[in-house]
Amino acid sequence: MAIPGLSSVHDALSDDKKLKIIFISRAFPPVVGGIEKQNFELSQALGKISNVSLIANVRGKSFLPAFFVTCFFKALYRAPCTDVILLGDGVLAPVGWLLRLFTGRPVSAVVHGLDITYKNVLYQRIWVRFCLARLDRLFAVGNETIRQAQARGIEGTKCRFIPNGVSLMETAPLLDDESTRIQRKADQFYVLTLGRLVERKGVEWFVTNVVSGLPEHVHYWIAGDGPNRTDIELAVSCLTDPSRVTVFGPVSDAEKAALLEQADLFVQPNIPITGDMEGFGLVVLEAACAGMPVVASRLEGLVDAVTDGVNGVLVESGNVEEFISAIGGFAVDPGKSREFGERARDYTLTHCRWDDIAKTYRDELEGLVER
Repeated sequence: MAIPGLSSVHDALSDDKKLKIIFISRAFPPVVGGIEKQNFELSQALGKISNVSLIANVRGKSFLPAFFVTCFFKALYRAPCTDVILLGDGVLAPVGWLLRLFTGRPVSAVVHGLDITYKNVLYQRIWVRFCLARLDRLFAVGNETIRQAQARGIEGTKCRFIPNGVSLMETAPLLDDESTRIQRKADQFYVLTLGRLVERKGVEWFVTNVVSGLPEHVHYWIAGDGPNRTDIELAVSCLTDPSRVTVFGPVSDAEKAALLEQADLFVQPNIPITGDMEGFGLVVLEAACAGMPVVASRLEGLVDAVTDGVNGVLVESGNVEEFISAIGGFAVDPGKSREFGERARDYTLTHCRWDDIAKTYRDELEGLVER
């Protein structure tokens, strides 16, 4: 026999025992971006197993200076009722250091590659070598990020590698003008790159050096925007057959989902760029979840996202022959491509679930509280 009110009392007691986390994010939806998506997914997954008090900037970079001030005072006010503070990325390191100083609560941060390697003397001295180095724990999304942190004097014992998780994308119907942009022919094999178009992504290099060497029925889709887009479009125009490449530019969430669903293979041809690096490469996990093979450079955080031969194929960065061989092998054997994609999807959904990633974060944060 159920006793009225007993369940709610039990739930309240259970909630009281949960770890209490202040999660501060300076980049959060509806603003679109990789960190925004990662912070949202992590906060949602942590909220299922912990008491999360979210302080988020939902107004973009223009509001960031004001957010630095407001988030500090909000966290300072909430700190007496919390166990630990988690920062969504390393840009918030000065706020984290001040909160640790004034509240005595353990402060940790998720750190991505550029949080450590950003080329600015003031940033390196204050953010990295002073503030980040004084936080209790740094959760790096890639092992290369840890190596870069140690190279800048941050103790390795403070760093933990926790990969990003992935969730199945929700599909939405395309608008009429969107559906006309994404059209495929039955006899073509479509290779996709999706994301911010910056030099380290290697898209311009791939267009210039690899595309012409691929089987003739391979078509290259490029979706996204960024400072390298103009150079990429120029490289496409210089091809013997520019019609083999489509540059979509910025895409909506619905178009992104449609591209991931309709493409045959995903390529991430990153190249090394001084002062910039791939922290993890979340989009390659999204591609694997869509059931397509991934061919990526064996470089930086991509090595942590792709398990070679399982949910993707890693090739030497900048090696034209290896990229042509890997992509061509899938393009000439659609059955092999589909079979590999299905295995990649199953593996990624099993090993990279946000719910499991969140448990690792919680366990690490609980360890800080118990010290």
